[in-house]
Amino acid sequence: MSTFGQRLRQAIDARGPLCVGIDPHEALLRAWGLDASAAGVREFGLRTVDAARGRAGIVKPQVAFFERYGSAGFAALEEVIAAARAADLLVIADAKRGDIGTTMDGYAEAWLRPGAPLESDAVTLSPYLGTDALHAALTMALEHDKGAFVLAATSNPEAAALQKARVDEEETVAERVAHDVAARNIGAPGSLGPIGLVVGATVDRRAFGLDDIVLAGTPILAPGFGAQGAQPADLGSIFGYVASQVVASESRSVLSAGPDDLATRIEERAALYRGQR
Repeated sequence: MSTFGQRLRQAIDARGPLCVGIDPHEALLRAWGLDASAAGVREFGLRTVDAARGRAGIVKPQVAFFERYGSAGFAALEEVIAAARAADLLVIADAKRGDIGTTMDGYAEAWLRPGAPLESDAVTLSPYLGTDALHAALTMALEHDKGAFVLAATSNPEAAALQKARVDEEETVAERVAHDVAARNIGAPGSLGPIGLVVGATVDRRAFGLDDIVLAGTPILAPGFGAQGAQPADLGSIFGYVASQVVASESRSVLSAGPDDLATRIEERAALYRGQR
């Protein structure tokens, strides 16, 4: 089996960098004519997967919108993830998990163990209990050809004070996270390692210490495209030399098209990104 980095490179080369967020929040469920229920988010997710099939290479279910419905919501998420992987879409579970010891072991088992009900291709992780605390998840990702995206410079303004804070005179918190992640990718085959970073498209990444050298070879999951303001035409100017490593996440800008026009909207947005290559 190829590594996650290799599969991600293939998906971006084949379909472009667009990542379709599966974010069934209540307002969108109403707009789609669906109930705010586990059944509603299941239908929403499956319709999005069907629209993305063959048009985009990557989807990102936002776990919280399924989790809010308890066990039935998780059952719906299991179906959506399984359908996406069966449709040859890479699945990034946006769970933002982060803990210590056996608790982190449990999260790793849940999202990255082959055969697990929630098995995904990659999961988002929070490093703010220390990147070493993510060892179980990162190790499992490497052992099973999975991936992870670790929060570094996120697109929400309230995160900047923490992520720009300096560990010492040389590094910001975000830069230290990036260096720890890059170390995990050493020796990985292909142009991309399996462990990536979350870097918002609407932030000045260099102000966080994330220049092209720090990010070289690291996959970048970039929220902030679409409704948050960044556009496909901005990909090169925002990310420069590392633009080819970017997974451009869009949710509301795509999902607002509604179920009838969703496939067309995905194809249009994906084509705009491919046109920047």
